[in-house]
Amino acid sequence: MTERMGFGMRSGVNGSAEAEAPADPPLPADARIDLARERADSQVDEVLDALDTELVGLVPVKTRIREIAALLLVDRARARFGIDSGRPNLHMCFTGSPGTGKTTVAVRLAELLHRLGYIRKGHLVSVTRDDLVGQYVGHTAPKTKEVLKRAMGGVLFIDEAYYLYRAENERDYGQEAIEILLQVMENQRDDLVVVLAGYKDRMDSFFSSNPGMSSRIAHHIDFPDYTGEELEAIGRLMLAREGYALAPETEPVFHDYLERRRARPRFANARSVRNAIERARLRHANRLIAEGGRVGRAELTILQPDDFLASRVFTEKAAPPG
Repeated sequence: MTERMGFGMRSGVNGSAEAEAPADPPLPADARIDLARERADSQVDEVLDALDTELVGLVPVKTRIREIAALLLVDRARARFGIDSGRPNLHMCFTGSPGTGKTTVAVRLAELLHRLGYIRKGHLVSVTRDDLVGQYVGHTAPKTKEVLKRAMGGVLFIDEAYYLYRAENERDYGQEAIEILLQVMENQRDDLVVVLAGYKDRMDSFFSSNPGMSSRIAHHIDFPDYTGEELEAIGRLMLAREGYALAPETEPVFHDYLERRRARPRFANARSVRNAIERARLRHANRLIAEGGRVGRAELTILQPDDFLASRVFTEKAAPPG
């Protein structure tokens, strides 16, 4: 993705965020701006359409992202008239279970903000506690600052962010990483957007223990678990992308599989669906090789009931999924 400057950006030597970019003279008060043209020129609809294509459901999430895009587009139009609303706070918190699309939305968010000129590069740096917190004195600050250096000009996505704070361990160094993050989120928010992610209840506890972090988060977006129908739709999308389909008699088996898997421990929404399909592909391939003989396109692309029924979800009540 190439770098380009736009509204809200500051450019300096070698692309650093130092000197203000030259601004065009404000439009006269009686001028008119075609917002539809502004929207088309920004190409944000390509990003929003990609979200719709990649992710089933998540209507509240997609609505919030569209609202953010609309706000930034309107702010661009206001700036054309010399109206300065100040750069909006774009730091966010994504809450929800694993496999609900948080990372995918973060990737598209980075692309969206880049196209609207709010970040220089539009890349995503995804990290966890281990990438930020050291194991001995003097180790945390360099690790955290190195991650921040890589993320500048883009979006920093911190998964399971609540693990940064461990109140039960007085010698834990996570608080040092939090303090550095707080400073950067406040002082360099024109060159970095931070997205914290994790389970909602744990993130609520994290914010209660770290009010300074909570005050820097402008957007709290909850990612709901998928319904059974949405999981089936996700499965069909995944199968189609890999060039597979379900035989008619496999449809009810796949439905039954998902219902059983949802009731078992460590269910991870779309991630569990993907894993189920990968294991079905393995069984399908093993079955074809074991049977031998000549095969055509149908045999190579259609999954049969046995490709799912062999799962431990069906054969063992309390065994781990397989």
